[in-house]
Amino acid sequence: MNDTSPSRYVVVVTHATRDDAFDAAAEFIAEMDTRSINCAVPDDQVEPMAKKLPGTVVQGLAKLNHEAEVVVVFGGDGTILRAAEWSLPRHVPMIGVNLGHVGFLAELERSDMADLVNKVCSRDYTIEDRLVLKVTVTEHAGQHRWNSFALNELSLEKAARRRMLDVLASVDELPVQRWSCDGILVSTPTGSTAYAFSAGGPVMWPDLDAMLMVPVNAHALFARPLVMSPAARVDLDVQPDGSESAVLWCDGRRSCTVRPGERITVVRHPDRLRIARLAAQPFTSRLVKKFELPVSGWRQGRGRNHAGENL
Repeated sequence: MNDTSPSRYVVVVTHATRDDAFDAAAEFIAEMDTRSINCAVPDDQVEPMAKKLPGTVVQGLAKLNHEAEVVVVFGGDGTILRAAEWSLPRHVPMIGVNLGHVGFLAELERSDMADLVNKVCSRDYTIEDRLVLKVTVTEHAGQHRWNSFALNELSLEKAARRRMLDVLASVDELPVQRWSCDGILVSTPTGSTAYAFSAGGPVMWPDLDAMLMVPVNAHALFARPLVMSPAARVDLDVQPDGSESAVLWCDGRRSCTVRPGERITVVRHPDRLRIARLAAQPFTSRLVKKFELPVSGWRQGRGRNHAGENL
């Protein structure tokens, strides 16, 4: 029996520019409304959502004074990363409805709306906790001047094409290598299928607690990805002798200019990213599906398929 108490709240975040995402979100909100479950949306989405839902009260997040059960996201992984900026500090789990391309973080497709509605109403989902990175920029004098978090990765990139980035990388306060490169990534397992994968890093299963460092186009004999303990401390020192400023990005959304002589420190964030799963879907199956990997072979008639069914 579903709990239809009017005190229940769900947050809905939608891709900012896709009309089909607003249509899907409006359908979901309308279904929640019939079950007396309230929905709140980001303030900049109140007006466009209200146009999709005449006669339905659409509440903005700024006025939400109640605890939310879950955040439902309509879009791709980029929209989920945006929604995480609200959900992470509040420890609210997220469910992604994929309207993008690869969508590793998303749980469902647009055609799964009925299942989504029923399971959110009945709270029929499990929670995965994912590693998150804490990122700090420190001036040469030791003063912290910028900090953020990274769910996928942080990328330190050269600001100008004409020069290489000169960075000394250290792990647990011990130097590993000084790289002249286009950039350096420090990734979570969640982000290993994103930028780090494109830069030559390994795929890491998301239930693994580890940190991944990948130099990008390094002019060095040793320029391999490094997998480290989740308790590691990574320092990236932009060298002061002749270097130019660099740009630091967290999840491709939050950025900071890093000057020569400054340090970026990366450690495990105290909060965990919470992902709601409506059904058992092994990461192996998601990997094969999203990357369209060929899996047929001489053992095809034995074991189980990627839906978990006996073959």
